[in-house]
Amino acid sequence: MKRSALAASALSVVVLTGLTACGGGESKTDAADKPGAGATASRAEEVSPAERLAKIVITKADVDDHEVNEPSAEFVFAKSPDEVTLDKKVCAPLAYAMNQLPLGEAQADLTRAVSKDGLNSGYTYVTLTTYEDGGAESAMAGLSKAVASCGDGFTAKSKSGTSPYDSVTAEPTTKAGDESLAFKSTMTVLGATHTLHSAAVRRDDVIAVYFSVDGRAIAESRPSDVKLAAAVIEAQNAKLD
Repeated sequence: MKRSALAASALSVVVLTGLTACGGGESKTDAADKPGAGATASRAEEVSPAERLAKIVITKADVDDHEVNEPSAEFVFAKSPDEVTLDKKVCAPLAYAMNQLPLGEAQADLTRAVSKDGLNSGYTYVTLTTYEDGGAESAMAGLSKAVASCGDGFTAKSKSGTSPYDSVTAEPTTKAGDESLAFKSTMTVLGATHTLHSAAVRRDDVIAVYFSVDGRAIAESRPSDVKLAAAVIEAQNAKLD
């Protein structure tokens, strides 16, 4: 029996690892007077999209009673959205959100796995993605449409296996950033039903996606329903401002 998307993701939490002169001889005045000197200095000071996300992603210092790790890449469902196929194309953003993949046309993305009690309490995954002008709004619109269109479930496939989601339901959420939404989904793995909670918050051109899962329960075929960690969401949302 092939592993489901969540089973693959669940196993990944088991193997999470802990956690980043002078020269020349010309004067400053001479250098400043040269054409393009200012532009060169400006380019050197520019921060790349990936560097920007690294500066604002949640760390243990933000939630000192939690562990914050980089997820293992060994058991991921897919390494990129291109590796995922769906029976309902409109549901693609849901599959990406629940498997730590970027939504829409992203410039860069970064994921952390956060937990208060390791495998005993489940994980809240935090995925940050940055976009060019308008890209974040478009990605949020696609996710919102997917939540509204995929209530009766969908199936996602990758090289790692097949993941059938039984249902998708919008959930209430506290307003954050410029726009926000939340939803839950259900899936059945080896006869056990799991309720998975997700949320997304956009602030300007950055989107934070949150996803909760009890990987140990999935691996042991026990039903699960792990809520998103409020402290984690609050801490990460604060860093988006």
